[in-house]
Amino acid sequence: MIMGNGGSGKTWLALRLAEALGLPLVHLDDVHWEPGRYGIARDRAVVHGDVRTIAAGEAWLLEGIYGLYVDIALPRTTMLVWLDLSEEECVANTMRRGIQGGESQESFDGLVKWVSEYRTRKNNWNSFDAHLKLYESFSGQKVRLRSRTEIGAYVEKLFQA
Repeated sequence: MIMGNGGSGKTWLALRLAEALGLPLVHLDDVHWEPGRYGIARDRAVVHGDVRTIAAGEAWLLEGIYGLYVDIALPRTTMLVWLDLSEEECVANTMRRGIQGGESQESFDGLVKWVSEYRTRKNNWNSFDAHLKLYESFSGQKVRLRSRTEIGAYVEKLFQA
């Protein structure tokens, strides 16, 4: 399971790990949003059921910001990776990758603002506070990576093992 703020590099890391480990990769964005319609959320009960079904599988790699979905899958998680980069780095990466998936400029601007508020969002599963609680409560193997350098070193170490 890989969690972190938008633009932290979750997808980049997940693609490399899934390939190296031979695991099926699930992007929680693809579970949360209507197919081909980012910005239009699927029915919450259906999404929760889908996350439970995915997590019940024999092997998987999930990535996303959605703390509630991480919480649902946590009992079946064997390794938790938290990409805890600064908002500045996440915003810069979001800006670099640009508009995706049919987003409008307005929705992209909203995403950038939302990414910048990661540590200030309160009472929100998709926040620093929620990710910290999930990370601290997880008793299995876990790693908290706080920079691109640490992420790169983590990947390098995994590929050497």
